[in-house]
This record gives sequence, C-alpha cells and structure tokens, in this order.
Amino acid sequence: MVYDVAALAVELTEMAAADHRSAARANSDDPAERLAWRRLTARHGDRLGEIMAEYGWPTAELVGEEAARAAWLIAQHADRQLDIQRRALQLLREAVSVGRARPREPAFLRDRTLVNEGRKQIYGTQIAGVEDGLPVPWPCEEPERVDELRAEVGIEPFDEYVARFSTA
Repeated sequence: MVYDVAALAVELTEMAAADHRSAARANSDDPAERLAWRRLTARHGDRLGEIMAEYGWPTAELVGEEAARAAWLIAQHADRQLDIQRRALQLLREAVSVGRARPREPAFLRDRTLVNEGRKQIYGTQIAGVEDGLPVPWPCEEPERVDELRAEVGIEPFDEYVARFSTA
C-alpha cells in the first residue's frame, strides 16, 4: 500500500493548530467551552487512533518533525481516551528504542497517562494547578530523583520547568 504521508503530515499539523487555538477552552469557566474542548480532543484522539492503526507511530522520519510533534500533542491531550494514550506511549517507546524518536516525548506522555490513571507521575511534567502564583505539580513517585530522571530523557530541571507556570 502506498501512503499519502504528505497529506497525513498536513492533517496532523492542522489538528495541532486547532488544538492550540482552542486550548484556553480546557479551563474555561463556561461549561459549553469546556465541552467544545473535550469534543475537539476526543475527535483528534479518535483520528490519532486510526492513524496509529494504519501507520504505527507517525515518526519524524515518516511525516516530518512538525507533524510528529503534532501527533504527540494530540496524544497528550487525549485525556479521556486512555486507550489512545497507552497505545501512543507503547508506539513512542518502540520508536525511541530504534532511534526514531527522542525519549522526551514518551516521558511527558507517560506522566500524563499515569496522572489520568490516578497514579503518581515519574518525571514531574504534569502541573495540577497554580496556587498563590506558584505551580503545584501532581505528586511524583520519587520526588528526590525527579531532576535525575528528567536529565536521562532530556527534560530541563524541574525548577526551570515550573518557573514557566509561575504567575508570582
């Protein structure tokens, strides 16, 4: 079968662009806005599931760097579709093991999946919210090792990361 990977790359980047344009809806005070966000991310998650079934993980080698990153973002935001997140995580890990993806993306997705399962995260990438202008991360398995674990997968130190979320 011949794949139209150029069209797939465009589709993935367009989905990520729509995601970015709508991201503010996720935390809106308006229930209709939050529902619109959930519908968008569910639609994108469904499509990513179809893409993964047909192509496997859409690596940079297959669709280009921008579209591969778009696929990762779509997986990250498929919060109500743990099956999609788990499949994406599995495929991303396989891609890392053969040198077709960087370990940073599956680290973020692993934390996101763990948090969505109600478990403690590993790398400290998921922020629960902001209190008094300071970011509050979801609990971590080994908080004393977070920076060491982050460094192993190419993520900046925790304090640098959370400083971006600070409003104080």
